[in-house]
Amino acid sequence: MNPLLQQVQQGGVIGAGGAGFPTYVKLDCQVELVLANGAECEPLLYKDQVLMQRWARELCGGMLIAMKQVGAHRGVIGIKKKNTDTIACLQEQLPPGIELMLMNDVYPAGDEVELVFQATGKRIPAGGLPKDIGVMVNNVESFINVFRAAQGIPVTDTMVSVHGEVREPYTAWLPIGMSYREAIKLAGGTTCADFIVVEGGPMMGPVTDDLDKPITKVSSGLLVLPRSSRIARIKTRSDEDVRRIGKASCDQCSQCSSMCPRGLLGYPVKPHLAMRSLQVSGSNNLSYALAAQACCECNLCTMWSCPEGLDPSRVCATTKRALRDEQLLQTPAQLQASTTDVHPLREYRGVPTKRLIRRLELTDYAMRKAAFLDDEIRTERVVIPLSQHIGKPAQAIVQVGEQVKKGQMIGQPASDALSVAVHASINGVVVAVGSEIVIEKKPAVLNVSLPI
Repeated sequence: MNPLLQQVQQGGVIGAGGAGFPTYVKLDCQVELVLANGAECEPLLYKDQVLMQRWARELCGGMLIAMKQVGAHRGVIGIKKKNTDTIACLQEQLPPGIELMLMNDVYPAGDEVELVFQATGKRIPAGGLPKDIGVMVNNVESFINVFRAAQGIPVTDTMVSVHGEVREPYTAWLPIGMSYREAIKLAGGTTCADFIVVEGGPMMGPVTDDLDKPITKVSSGLLVLPRSSRIARIKTRSDEDVRRIGKASCDQCSQCSSMCPRGLLGYPVKPHLAMRSLQVSGSNNLSYALAAQACCECNLCTMWSCPEGLDPSRVCATTKRALRDEQLLQTPAQLQASTTDVHPLREYRGVPTKRLIRRLELTDYAMRKAAFLDDEIRTERVVIPLSQHIGKPAQAIVQVGEQVKKGQMIGQPASDALSVAVHASINGVVVAVGSEIVIEKKPAVLNVSLPI
C-alpha cells in the first residue's frame, strides 16, 4: 500500500455520505474523473452546504490529492443551482482542473448513479461501480477528510444537521461517539413529547427512539419528528405489515415504476412487479421478485409516487434480502443484459424538492435553516464503535484505565482485510473496551500531602 493510501486508512477516512465504504480502497484505482457529491438532495439537511462554504480550500485540496493518486486530470463538484451562496464560496477557491456541475433542485439528484450520468453521460454498469467507467465518487466531507489525513489529522468529528421538532436547529461538527440525546440537547431540546428520530435524511434514513445511540462517521442528520407524522407512520411499520397491506391493496397502477429514477435510467428495476410478487408463488414469483434487485431504495416510490400509500421501496428491500438469503440474486452480467435505453421523458420526471417537502409534511421545518453552530462542542463521554464502516471492525489497541488524547488511534485496521482505524474524539480515560470503546473525561486526582 502506498503512503497516501496508508495515511487515509490510518486516518480512518470512509464515505461520509451514508454507506461508509473505506476511502483508501476507492483511491486504489486509475480513472479519468474525480467527482465530489455536494448535491445534498435530502430535505432539511444542510451539512454539505456548510462544508463547501467554510472548508472549500480543504475540499479542493482533497480532490487534488485524489486526482493525483488516481491519475485523473478532471475534477467535478456536483452542486444544485439554487445554492448560490455556496457556489460563490467554491468559485473563489477552485483550482485549475476542478469545475462545478450545476444541478436542478430535484430528488434524487445526489444519487451516485444520477450524479455520474449527469457528469459523463455514461451509466455505471448494472451491479457495477463508478470506476468501471473511469469515475471515482466521494462525498464532499470525505474529500475534506482525505486532505486532513494527508496532513496527519485523523477523523474525530463529523458534520451533522439536527432539525425537526427542536427549538434551535443547527449544523455542527459533532464528536464521534456523542449520544443522540446530547446532540438534540444542543438544539435546545425537543418541542414535542412523543417523537422518533430519523437517522439521516427523511427519505432514506432509518428511524430510532434510542437516544443513547452514538454519532458515527456516517452520521449526517438527526431529524426529530412527531410519532404521528406521515414519515414516522410509514417508517415505523413492520416489514410484515408492509407486505401484508401491499398484497391486499396494490392495484398495479405502475406509478412507482413510471417515476423510479433508476428505472428511468434504464436499469432493470420495476417496483410494481415486486409488489405483484406478493400475490403469486412459484416461478412467477421469482421472475417478478427479480425486478426488485436493482432498487437503490431512494424511497421515491413510497413517499411520492404510490397513490395508495403503500411502501414499494420496503417491499423491494425485503425482497432483495430474501433473494440474497436464497442465493437467487442475478449476477452483474445478467442485470446488465436486462438494462434498456434511458427513458426519453426522464428529464421531465425529476421530482422538485419543494413539492417533495410539502408531500412529506415538512414545510414548516424547512422554513428554518439548520445554520452552522460555530461553538466548540464539548462532551464528557463518548461511545465509539469499532465498526463504523463496510468491512471488518477495527481492533482495539487501548485498555481500560488508559489515558487517551483526542486524535489518538484507539482501534487499528484489521490486518489483511477491508478496514480502517478509529480514533479518540475527546481527551479522557478509557472506561470500557468491547465492540465499542467508551471514553470519559475524568478530573485529575491531585496527590496532596496533608499536614499531620
